[in-house]
Amino acid sequence: MALAFDEYGRPFFILKEQESKTRLRGLDAQKSNITAGRAVARILRSSLGPKGMDKMLQSPDGDITITNDGATILEQMDVDNQIAKLMVDLSRSQDYEIGDGTTGVVVMAGALLEQAGNLLDRGIHPIRIAEGYEVASRMAVENLEKIAHKFEFGEADVEPLIQTCMTTLSSKIVNRCKRSLAEIAVKAVLAVADLERKDVNLDLIKVEGKVGGKLEDTELIYGIVVDKDMSHPQMPKQIEDAKIAILTCPFEPPKPKTKHKVDIDTVEKFETLRKQEQQYFDDMVKKCKDVGATLVICQWGFDDEANHLLMHRNLPAVRWVGGVELELIAIATGGRIVPRFQELTPEKLGLAGLVREKAFGTTKDRMLYIEHCANSRAVTIFIRGGNKMMIEETKRSIHDALCVARNLVRNNSIVYGGGSAEIACSLAVEAGADRYPGVEQYAIRAFAEALDSIPMALAENSGLQPIETLSAVKHQQVKENNPCCGIDCSDIGTNDMREQNVFETLIGKQQQILLATQVVKMILKIDDVITPSEF
Repeated sequence: MALAFDEYGRPFFILKEQESKTRLRGLDAQKSNITAGRAVARILRSSLGPKGMDKMLQSPDGDITITNDGATILEQMDVDNQIAKLMVDLSRSQDYEIGDGTTGVVVMAGALLEQAGNLLDRGIHPIRIAEGYEVASRMAVENLEKIAHKFEFGEADVEPLIQTCMTTLSSKIVNRCKRSLAEIAVKAVLAVADLERKDVNLDLIKVEGKVGGKLEDTELIYGIVVDKDMSHPQMPKQIEDAKIAILTCPFEPPKPKTKHKVDIDTVEKFETLRKQEQQYFDDMVKKCKDVGATLVICQWGFDDEANHLLMHRNLPAVRWVGGVELELIAIATGGRIVPRFQELTPEKLGLAGLVREKAFGTTKDRMLYIEHCANSRAVTIFIRGGNKMMIEETKRSIHDALCVARNLVRNNSIVYGGGSAEIACSLAVEAGADRYPGVEQYAIRAFAEALDSIPMALAENSGLQPIETLSAVKHQQVKENNPCCGIDCSDIGTNDMREQNVFETLIGKQQQILLATQVVKMILKIDDVITPSEF
């Protein structure tokens, strides 16, 4: 685009390379955007629910990911279309805010776009559709508040939390171990939770994995696990009542900042230099011993001379420990990270009841366990599995369970799953549509139909007749006035989700509806798409 002036000095714009750009206007633009959004939703639709299918994604460098987590699928997909990218962002924002329900929010947005397309064909203006959707979303959120139940739990009674985490894990590959993993997730959250402030810092929960063993070997460690071993093979493998010096300074003589050159032309000079270096190492080890340290954890490496000296002075050491792990160790042990040897004092040492090195299988893999720490508010979930893909998927599943437990600590309201909340909201929105005399009532009814797409997808993925199952459950909800009736995906024999113990967090479900409505409104308001042509 360029600015030019005519002979009278009036400005006008020149749009350059207009012929090399493609442009869609009006209804064509809206139809194109709706098609793109629906295409993304269609990919995720088959991954919804406990019987949802998994997707295999291969990255350009050959790495394979197998998952049914909506956010991960869309993150790994190479999406070019701008509307499709909006759907990816939608899933990501649900993941960041709630941590669960990433597939459902995209399926919901796709259903809203599909209904909007039908309304546009009938000649209804997109702004009126967007306004109707906004009204309907408010009605749905209010209805969720009405049908929600409060969950009372304490440190002694954590069963409600475990049941809700099991609902999340039931749709993952790890569902055969969902009880044990849900218990681990709940214990981890309660270990770091501040129940008075209703706050959970998930950064204090480290999730570590190691290939080998089986999924049942996954454990919760009240401390930190570091993927390192002792720097010398002859150092002790187990230290009780350890006093830990956490250092970010290297075990080596300081290097001058300026460029320099040392000429050594005699054996005496070399001997002097070597003795000075040895003396420097001696002083460093002595400083650590003097303050009472029985273990040194260093962010940097140290050469063989320093390693040999540490072993001879009976001071076990671990090197090349990352910055994030150092911070977690400092939090767990109550120590301070020391940037210079001169600042090392006994008060800055961390305390741990037990530090042990553990070997795995027949391989030389070893890890360091730092347990019984002074401050047990930092924990590690250590995952075992048959292969790397299994461990990565388990990490994602555990993350979802941790987020659900955190959300329940923040707000202990729940709604029942299996599509029961969506069906109840659909009935409430349908009933409320008649109160609006304008064209918006068509959009409100369309919103109610879109809500039905979630239970319908659940029924479809479970191998049931979708329309027949949905209409039967809707009839049961109205007849019994019971908003807990949902799709019996696991074929247990009852549609009452209370009996099946299928729960979802209220804030997660509300966020789904609000986010999906926001994105669809944004897409409907676009009436002109200008794209550069591909070369």
